[in-house]
Amino acid sequence: MKVFAFGASGSRTSVNQTLALFAANKLPSATPIELTTLEENDFDLPLFTSQQEQALEQETGNKAHPHAQSFLDKIQAADVVIVSFAEHNGNYSAAFKNLFDWSSRIEQKMFQNKPTLLLATSPGARGGKSVLEIAEKSLPRFGAAIVGALAIPSFFDAFDENMTRLRNDELSYKMDTLLQDLANYSR
Repeated sequence: MKVFAFGASGSRTSVNQTLALFAANKLPSATPIELTTLEENDFDLPLFTSQQEQALEQETGNKAHPHAQSFLDKIQAADVVIVSFAEHNGNYSAAFKNLFDWSSRIEQKMFQNKPTLLLATSPGARGGKSVLEIAEKSLPRFGAAIVGALAIPSFFDAFDENMTRLRNDELSYKMDTLLQDLANYSR
C-alpha cells in the first residue's frame, strides 16, 4: 500500500509531522507499506496571489507552479493520504494554506478522491480541534474521501517515552480503529 503522510505545518520540528508519521507507521496492511512524506518547507512557493499567478504564467507560460504539481503528483501516486494539521489561530497554517491555494488552481479536486485520514495535534488541551473541524467541512469539496478525523491533545504528554503508543487508551483505540478503517477503505 502506498501511503502519503504529511504534517500541514511550516515548522521544521512539527509535532504534526511527527503525528502523521506515527499514524503511517501504525497503519495495518496485508501488503508492505511504501511511505512517502513531505515537509512543507521543501516547497518554496511564493505567496499565492493573482499577481504571482499571472507573473508565473508570463514567465513560464503555465499557471501551474512546479512545487504544487509535485505535491499533487504525490497524492496521485498514493493509495491513502494521512494529513495532520497544525492549528494557527484556529485555522490552517499559512504554509499549508499557500500550498493548498497553489495546488487547487491546478486541480480543484486536489485530493483526487483518495481515502484520507485527518489528524491534528498541539501542545494544548484541544489538540487542534478547530482546524480539524474546518478541514472536515471543506476538504471533501476538494476531493478528500475522509475516512475519519482525530485530534490528539497535549502532544508532549500524549505518547509513551519511545513514541510507540498513545498513553490514553481511548485515544489509542480511536487511532487504531481509524487506521484499520483507512486500510480497509483503500482495498
